[in-house]
Amino acid sequence: MSSRRKNPHPKRAENARTVLKGEKEERPVLLCVRIPDDDDEDDDEEDVAFDEVVEQQNEKLRKEKTATKRGGKRKRGQQHECDVCEKVFDRPSSLAIHMRIHTNEKPYECDVCEMRFRHSSTLRVHERIHTNEKPYECDICDKAFRESGKLKEHMRIHTNEKPYECDVCEKRFSRSGTLQSHMRIHTNEKPYECDVCEKRFRTSSQLKVHVRIHTNEKAYECDVCEKRFTQSCNLKTHMRTHR
Repeated sequence: MSSRRKNPHPKRAENARTVLKGEKEERPVLLCVRIPDDDDEDDDEEDVAFDEVVEQQNEKLRKEKTATKRGGKRKRGQQHECDVCEKVFDRPSSLAIHMRIHTNEKPYECDVCEMRFRHSSTLRVHERIHTNEKPYECDICDKAFRESGKLKEHMRIHTNEKPYECDVCEKRFSRSGTLQSHMRIHTNEKPYECDVCEKRFRTSSQLKVHVRIHTNEKAYECDVCEKRFTQSCNLKTHMRTHR
């Protein structure tokens, strides 16, 4: 009688052989980072939370790749590809979340202001605006933030860390979003357009300041003489007259 044990899962072993047979050189699977639309009302808020999720997943995948190099080949599971942009994901749930970028589906709604979001994590962060909850506090200056990613960015002020470098001019930045905005100087890309005069801008903040010309909104007020300005830089210049 043979002492060889019978495989309790013959189909599973067969599937494993099928996957490994045609396996190619393994590449890290990176999540798709959303390109913000001009008409997204929750643009800045959702970008931060989504980028944070993406970065966490990508960091996990990078660690897995490093561990694979040290310890030999890792068995690769089934991969799931987006039919629209051909991005690849290691889990069907990740692909389902990604598809909301293309369908513009926002299933999570705020009970207070009815703003909608693609991700439950983004909704949770947004709700802190209404509760004024800021659970992430800087150990150095005690400044508090609603998101862990914002605290991480803030800490670079104290450490002077600038991990993001421009490939063109080698200028360095503490935030990835600042680098993305900077790159538009080289590409001359201006994705943000004024609905009134059609003037275009590199950043949403530049457009926001510009729109005040049409609305005559003056959001910045002098504490001394109460004169108001459309831009913070103009207020700073004005404040020198009181010295």
